[in-house]
Amino acid sequence: MEKNAVRLKDIAAKANVSVGTVDRVLHNRGRVSEPVRQRVLLMMKELEYEPNLIARTLGSNRTYQLAALQPDHTLDPYWQAPRNGIDKAARELKQYGVSVTVYSYNQTEVGSFLAQAEAATRARPDGILIAPLFYRESLAFFEQWRQQGIPYVLFNTYIAGLPALSYVGQDSYQSGFLAGKLVQFGQAEPGTFVIAHIAEDVANSVHVTQKERGFRDYFAQLPTPPPPGEANGGPPSGKLHNIVSIDLPPPADPAFARQLNRLLDGEQTQLQGIFVSTSKAYEIAPYLQAYHREDIRLVGYDLLEKNIYFLNEGIIDFLINQNPKKQGYRGIFALADLLLFKKEVGALKYLPLDIITKENISYYLDK
Repeated sequence: MEKNAVRLKDIAAKANVSVGTVDRVLHNRGRVSEPVRQRVLLMMKELEYEPNLIARTLGSNRTYQLAALQPDHTLDPYWQAPRNGIDKAARELKQYGVSVTVYSYNQTEVGSFLAQAEAATRARPDGILIAPLFYRESLAFFEQWRQQGIPYVLFNTYIAGLPALSYVGQDSYQSGFLAGKLVQFGQAEPGTFVIAHIAEDVANSVHVTQKERGFRDYFAQLPTPPPPGEANGGPPSGKLHNIVSIDLPPPADPAFARQLNRLLDGEQTQLQGIFVSTSKAYEIAPYLQAYHREDIRLVGYDLLEKNIYFLNEGIIDFLINQNPKKQGYRGIFALADLLLFKKEVGALKYLPLDIITKENISYYLDK
């Protein structure tokens, strides 16, 4: 007998009891003698019985209210994909009595985040999915949710040491390390590599600082050449590459163009590559095009329409796909697994580091 076909009456027949007795043992209710209870449990084990949690959920009257806190997708196109994932999960879980309310905030305004986080907290949801871009301001809410017994799942940004139910997303450190390898791969001569942060409060953005740390660590572990005049067999010393971090303002700010123009006019000699720590590589690509500096390796994140355009044009060399739609989708389902289906939820759900080029981009596009 296949375990998926095992019914309560099959267990009852094997244990020589009524179906009602099996039901009482299964749900731990009513009076059942200990010998009978043990006999029923033994038959369940022998028949490899697994309760149909989905059917049980459909048969209950319990509803679940979930909240999702993420930046406003109408202000930054990157956040459209995780919103699509959240909406997809909400549609699939609706039949089980689950509803999801999205609280969107302006990722450039801490006040907007605070207002939306407070609104989500006041609603007393059964679980919360959050992209905690504002690290310091998020900590108080995490503590409040812990005290209220509200499970929460992090996505996009992992923060170590929190009692979060789970984190869904990429390993930011490893993605930065990978970006270093991509931007330097095949370039044997020493040179300058730039980490570009665009409109980011870097000190308050854990995922961005982790990416930069990974990027720098990639170059730090490269073998260094011996000093001039020293035999190749001597101890490694000296500095192979120059790593520079620049904080760029929003692209609409005139200072954005001034900083990039200085960079490409020769302020940084031997400039070989630029790593954009967010999904905005498309903001730098036109400057490389205008200066005819296609020789500068440009690496960024995410399959946004403008990024795809410059990837196909050969201006962006590599994109690292962060699977933002899966982050939103799996984040909601992590809460559903805990609340509805009583499944064990892993503390970390790292998504793959997909390397995208113009040769394989078509296989990753959501048709």
